[in-house]
Amino acid sequence: MSRVVTLTPGRVGLAEIEALLAGAPARLDRAALPRVRAAAKILAEAARGAAGFYGVNTGFGKLASTRIRPEDTAKLQRNLILSHCCGVGDPTPALIVRLMMALKLVSLGRGASGVRVAVIEQLEGMLAAGIVPLVPAQGSVGASGDLAPLSHMTAVMIGEGEADWRGQRLPGGEALKAAGLDPLVLGPKEGLALINGTQFSAAHALAGTIAAHRLAVTSLVTGALSVDAAMASTTPFRPEIHALRGMPGQIAAGHALMSLLDGSDIRNAHLDGDERVQDPYCLRCQPQVTGAALDLIDQALRTLLIEANAATDNPLVLVETGEIVSGGNFHAEPVAFAADQAALAIAEIGAIAERRIATLVDPALNFGLPPFLTPRPGLNSGFMIAEVTAAALYAENKQRAAPCSIDSTPTSANQEDHVSMAAHGARRLAEMNRNLAQIIGIELLVAAQGIDLRKRGAIPANVKPNGKTGQRQLRTSPALEKVIRLLRARVPMLEDDRHMAGDLAAAAALVASGAVLAAVKGANLPQAPADPA
Repeated sequence: MSRVVTLTPGRVGLAEIEALLAGAPARLDRAALPRVRAAAKILAEAARGAAGFYGVNTGFGKLASTRIRPEDTAKLQRNLILSHCCGVGDPTPALIVRLMMALKLVSLGRGASGVRVAVIEQLEGMLAAGIVPLVPAQGSVGASGDLAPLSHMTAVMIGEGEADWRGQRLPGGEALKAAGLDPLVLGPKEGLALINGTQFSAAHALAGTIAAHRLAVTSLVTGALSVDAAMASTTPFRPEIHALRGMPGQIAAGHALMSLLDGSDIRNAHLDGDERVQDPYCLRCQPQVTGAALDLIDQALRTLLIEANAATDNPLVLVETGEIVSGGNFHAEPVAFAADQAALAIAEIGAIAERRIATLVDPALNFGLPPFLTPRPGLNSGFMIAEVTAAALYAENKQRAAPCSIDSTPTSANQEDHVSMAAHGARRLAEMNRNLAQIIGIELLVAAQGIDLRKRGAIPANVKPNGKTGQRQLRTSPALEKVIRLLRARVPMLEDDRHMAGDLAAAAALVASGAVLAAVKGANLPQAPADPA
């Protein structure tokens, strides 16, 4: 059983998010409950009063001017949930749903939503019992919150909808009963507090951006392999160059490449007899391109960690003054911008990786390696179509990277007249990351093949390794040798053509699982921001 993650509103960081994405259960820090109770008391008194408060004793959206009698407030909240369960499409992955539930706990734990502690305990109980609401993936425009997805979550809390429990798809009420939980009867504003927020979009965006950071760093590993496979220069990675520009991602990427290539025989072997003056940009400008992508991802991740700690429903209770105020924290524009930033970074990392693959398979560019990296070209096609696959995946990601945040359409009879489109902007990141993992996996295969051919003496005749005519077999750095050994334990060197799909899948799995990064543990690699600062 995974350790329970304690969620302290305002202090939930990367470590907690990663634990939740790994399946850990969660509970709210009990220190947050006094403020939750204070806000609930203020709201309960308002619900009994004569003044109108949106969503407490009024209708919703365009119907906000309709007053609701005190005896109908429970029915109002239940109707809200049932009527808003309008999601369509495939079910949202279970780990994303669980993260969404945990983020809702954090938001309610800020003590500004006016819900009772019983609402928090219901979410905690479902997380502990492994009840995962079935949440259709489509239907949110990212304002006024992720209404449809969060309604499907809330429906299970009140005994409606559907959920997965221990591998069974059950009606919500049956899932609660099987886990020993009772359906929740919603109090004033509690349904609105549960569905009026950005947690669906934020969960997808967090998962996608965290994965994008891991893939960006992995691309530095495969990029370093490509540098050695191409017998390229490491001078462009010198720290003095990057310090003169000052971009933090660029500096970190340059340090990583130098660290990964430290101790390589190939690195200095071509200095005598190599007539090349500069390498192609895909090799030389890795710090500038991948480093810039890392900066974008880090900025997006900082935004999302702030959002993970935010109160994002409406209206909000100001405990200090006793006021209930209407605002717009449900608008997911920050999440939409962050998702767009991550998408741009993912697309560019794949773009430059694909160019490195193309360079290595091209005999006009790969500095003495055989065409398409097959020892017997002509009879064999080698990595010819693997490069085409990488190009196809990069093109898909380029098309998907078009910004979603600049799109908007009025909804709810023009009451919600500008929306963020954060939900599908964040959802696309998962598929883009799958494509990127495969592109990087293909680079892993191609670069490892190139280095193995260098070991066999595939070096231009005019080049004298280390100034010696006899030394023709060269090895890469100790760190990169570990990566090649990891790959070769699953995928042998390509001698003659074989069915390639399994090789591509195995390499992509090593990339996506983090195994490639684990193989170079101890190298000077960029780290993701840890806290919402």
